[in-house]
Amino acid sequence: MHFHPTERIALFIDGANLYSAARSLNADLDFRKLLDTFRQKAILVRAFYYTAVIEGEEFSALKPLVDWLDYNGFTVVTKPVKRFTDAQGHTKTKGNMDIELAVDMLEFAPHVDHMVLFSGDGDFRRLVQAIQAKGVRVTVISTTRTQPPQIADELRRQADVFVELNDLLPDISRPRPTTAAPSARNFEIERPA
Repeated sequence: MHFHPTERIALFIDGANLYSAARSLNADLDFRKLLDTFRQKAILVRAFYYTAVIEGEEFSALKPLVDWLDYNGFTVVTKPVKRFTDAQGHTKTKGNMDIELAVDMLEFAPHVDHMVLFSGDGDFRRLVQAIQAKGVRVTVISTTRTQPPQIADELRRQADVFVELNDLLPDISRPRPTTAAPSARNFEIERPA
């Protein structure tokens, strides 16, 4: 990744898209490391994280992440998932955050020199083009190393720079627990009292 140390940058993370890409690479992201990585490269003005949430559920696996991000330097943008029934009677959910992300990028463009978009969604190609027309460089981070690739070719080509997520993982992922071969240390032997 090429950043100038004095340029102002903002991160825009399409949460569902990044989660899908990281999962397809069998990686767990460490968002503290992600922030630190970009703070070392340039002046990080803001880091946005976009996700839809299911309201009214007793427990959501996403809630702890959203809370952590909110308390640790991210601007978290959420909206409730909408449930609907299709023509065949199947219940479906919809929670697209594309409009929120696009509006924020356009509004934030005058305040930064460089934007980093974590998404592979081809719908963002025109958005990236509009941001570039405002004089802002755009780096897109996703992956081509999966089948199918997680990034649309038109978005990758529109970006000023495309960064392969897999190449960034050593800097922004958590080590996966290794499964060691069983040994005497791995087992507790219960002794009678």
